[in-house]
Amino acid sequence: MKTEHQALKRKMEARHLLMISLGGVIGTGLFLSSGYTIHQAGPVGTILAYAIGAIIVYLVMLCLGELSVAMPQTGSFHVYANRFIGPGTGFTVAILYWFTWTVALGSEFTAAGLIMRNWFPQSPTWIWSLLFMIVIFVSNAFSVRFFAETEFWFASIKVLAIVFFIGIGLLAILGVFPVTGYNPQPLFHNLYANGLFPTGFKGVFTTMLTVNFAFSGTELIGVTAGEVKDPAKTIPKAIHTTLWRLIIFFIGSIMVMATLIPWKQAGVIQSPFVLVFKSIGLPFAGDLMNFVILTAILSAANSGLYASTRMLWSLAHERTISPIFGRTTTNGVPLFALIASMLGGILALLSSVIAASTVYLVLVSISGLAVVLVWMAIALSEINFRKAWLKAGHSVKELKFRTPWYPIVPWIAFLTSLLSCVLIIFDPTQRPALFYMIPFVIGCYVLYYVKKAIRKNVNKNL
Repeated sequence: MKTEHQALKRKMEARHLLMISLGGVIGTGLFLSSGYTIHQAGPVGTILAYAIGAIIVYLVMLCLGELSVAMPQTGSFHVYANRFIGPGTGFTVAILYWFTWTVALGSEFTAAGLIMRNWFPQSPTWIWSLLFMIVIFVSNAFSVRFFAETEFWFASIKVLAIVFFIGIGLLAILGVFPVTGYNPQPLFHNLYANGLFPTGFKGVFTTMLTVNFAFSGTELIGVTAGEVKDPAKTIPKAIHTTLWRLIIFFIGSIMVMATLIPWKQAGVIQSPFVLVFKSIGLPFAGDLMNFVILTAILSAANSGLYASTRMLWSLAHERTISPIFGRTTTNGVPLFALIASMLGGILALLSSVIAASTVYLVLVSISGLAVVLVWMAIALSEINFRKAWLKAGHSVKELKFRTPWYPIVPWIAFLTSLLSCVLIIFDPTQRPALFYMIPFVIGCYVLYYVKKAIRKNVNKNL
């Protein structure tokens, strides 16, 4: 029986979940990394890569939907993996997910500090990073409702910015606004100017990890399951709109970028959003987009700290790590887990300054693949959950949310996620991620079973 010092509170409303699930996926992956993808895969290749990525994510979310509605728990996919794959896998999934968000925190705080130097060039980056750390920590420390409200407004700014970007971009493509370097209007010339796949078709597959990174955050729907009101109603609504949201916001944005920016000019030096606005001659384009990117960074940090905190709470709640991380305040906030996750983010930030080419490179490589491994665990958990559900004498009709086309959907979700991991071996710049990840995952399993053996031995001797 949970006490008031261990329990979380269901304070999130439907509008919070909808905007968190929408805003969680719109981050630096879209605002900055999309330029790299266009440069690597070409315009049509990028649109195709994002379309494939959107379908993979949607299939994973359909699997997560059935699990989350049947068992709405915080840290959901770690709990599901623990029950339906194995405790070692459950522990590894939780560590991977905690790790990926904690490492992301370090890079987000650094990026936020660098953005502020555009307006205050003489100020040191670390002061701004520290300020944003305090803001994000406070947002999470008050209550889950305060976090949800903060994230609601962060996400709203991002969504409005993208809608504005797509609208202005389409008008520019059709010639309503003049575009520098094009006379008459560009229409869709850039999409096929150098052939459909100027870098070869393999570019579509080698950029899949970058695309998956851009889509990471969608699975936050599952993390919030233990703190959202009426999960049986709100979670399916958020999941059913996933595919349309990804198509409109991601593929719509990529289509505009790929049409207005020659693929060789796209990269990671400058946001493709800024490049488009500048080419149209929009006043204050740089400042406007820097503000939106800053909002996206803070939103990602806010969601990241929330997600990593709940993973630690979930591990403590399952008695896998020290119970101190399961203690909550009177507002239902796991404060010790929050502090530990923030310290992890600070250590990641320090490693990005002190050992950027060694330690931090390894951390980023592992965290880049971690989310895809979590997606694989979600799909496999769904396959095993449905089998266990039927074996226990239940019928499929009893499920309030059902993954369609079972077992085809979960198996496709699992295999396509696996394939996107394996295919990076063909990209020499991303290949090290695979080599770092394998020993890390093995290490997680070894740690779990060594701890289990020690605990068993201690209990035996008591």
